[in-house]
Amino acid sequence: MSWRIVADAEAVAREAVQHILADAKEALDRNGRFSLVLAGGSTPARAYRLLAEQDQDWSAWHFYFGDERCLPVDDPERNSVMAQENLFRHISLRPDQIHIIPAETGAETAAALYAQEIAPVLPFDLVLLGLGEDGHTASLFPGHEHPEDRLVVAVQDAPKPPPDRVSLNYGTLAAAGKRLFLISGKGKSDAVRIWRAGQDIPAARLPESEILIDEAAWHE
Repeated sequence: MSWRIVADAEAVAREAVQHILADAKEALDRNGRFSLVLAGGSTPARAYRLLAEQDQDWSAWHFYFGDERCLPVDDPERNSVMAQENLFRHISLRPDQIHIIPAETGAETAAALYAQEIAPVLPFDLVLLGLGEDGHTASLFPGHEHPEDRLVVAVQDAPKPPPDRVSLNYGTLAAAGKRLFLISGKGKSDAVRIWRAGQDIPAARLPESEILIDEAAWHE
């Protein structure tokens, strides 16, 4: 793992944008297409607002989601709504560039539908990830196991509301070209400590990730 410690959540967001732009250029030069998996949370939201301010040709960018809550399509707690408010509405995109998890259909149905959608474009170029206070990432929680052959999994009985969710599976995240964790806030420090100590939390199951973390979360 590559840990980079910065001052605060705003610095995490700024650094994240630079990573995204660099990876986008690399992917566009190589394939003419850039696939970016978005994370939920307040620090990613800051990064999306900054990303929307960049002068880019967005026509070959494609946006996916690492996980989603099984809520109505317009519920403000959905990651897709957060991304719409902070990024999509501010840049020029065609509808076919935004790939939303249809979580309103229920966890099992949505997982199957999203697996069909993403299978032809894997592996993703860049996946953005967060870290929960319990060590979860996307909606992969401690104590939950999922079939390894599933690209996307239905999550039920999540330890935080809502209980039903949809998440990209470990293998799908691990296969991506790059993974970038965005971590901020003192509340994440215990999870960071046990991760660095080598405990088996979901975030630790992913290989070769870059981690942007602020001083509060890194606090020893």
